[in-house]
Amino acid sequence: MGINGSTTTTATFDFDAMLAKIKARQWALADIDWEGPGAETISPDLHRRLAPFMADLMWIENVGARGFAAMARKAPTETLAEIYRHFHAEEQKHANAELALMRRWGMLDGDTIPEPNVNVKLVIEFLDRYADGMSLSFLGTVIPMLEVALDGALIKFVTDEIADPVAQEVFRRINADESRHLATDYAVMDLLGHAQARRLMIDFVGGWLKPSLLIGVLSYVPLLNRMRDNIVAMGVDEEKLYAAMRRYKAVGERSRYARRLPMYQVVKAHAGMVINRRHPYHLVADALVKATALVPDAILPPQPSWARELTYKAVS
Repeated sequence: MGINGSTTTTATFDFDAMLAKIKARQWALADIDWEGPGAETISPDLHRRLAPFMADLMWIENVGARGFAAMARKAPTETLAEIYRHFHAEEQKHANAELALMRRWGMLDGDTIPEPNVNVKLVIEFLDRYADGMSLSFLGTVIPMLEVALDGALIKFVTDEIADPVAQEVFRRINADESRHLATDYAVMDLLGHAQARRLMIDFVGGWLKPSLLIGVLSYVPLLNRMRDNIVAMGVDEEKLYAAMRRYKAVGERSRYARRLPMYQVVKAHAGMVINRRHPYHLVADALVKATALVPDAILPPQPSWARELTYKAVS
């Protein structure tokens, strides 16, 4: 079905049915027994390594949330706009659930929300400033890569490595949400690829002519390599991150329409460089990670105002 139930666009995806499924499968932090047994399975050594990892993961959820908020404003139909509004809320819920896990494991200093690392902070600042002015074809190809490469790879690590049954339940629910996000993401990429080649190229060239996009690239590139470093520091093979990025290419290549999107080809090519550890690209990306680590806190943007909505409290 098409984006509004017709058969004129995507042949195999029913956006109305997806919206109904999203509404039917909502869950709340209050559904989780946060005091249940299993917190003691987090050893002191794992606790030390896991705390910054979880803080980064929590903030990456908010990167996705901000992206979906912008995409809701660009959606061509009310059905897709409502889907994106639900995804925005779900990403915020995921962040709150991960914050609640951090509290369960004694990783929070009172009620203080941990600060995002510099690379996440720069990406959030970029999205807050410029995402609402970006086209759906740009947002709709980059956000899925962030979801599958960062969110997907990091959550998979936690699911595989953490024995706490409460964490397992939380991430089972998050994974179910993310599977619906990605299914919709790829369907929208397919939908966007139905546009005339001339329109696709005008949109692509016009997007890259904006100086703000360079800021986005300089924020996005070191974020990926920073998260690779974080995964390695946790003792996890970075191949898990690369396998997730290959999934983006594999699923996108199934659609001849998604392949028509110039921005998809750019993101796919970039992913190919990221997963090739011998590519000279890593000299630049790793240098950017080191350079951004030297940025003084005083000139970094403060936490965005919407960060006040972050809470570990199990509200319904």
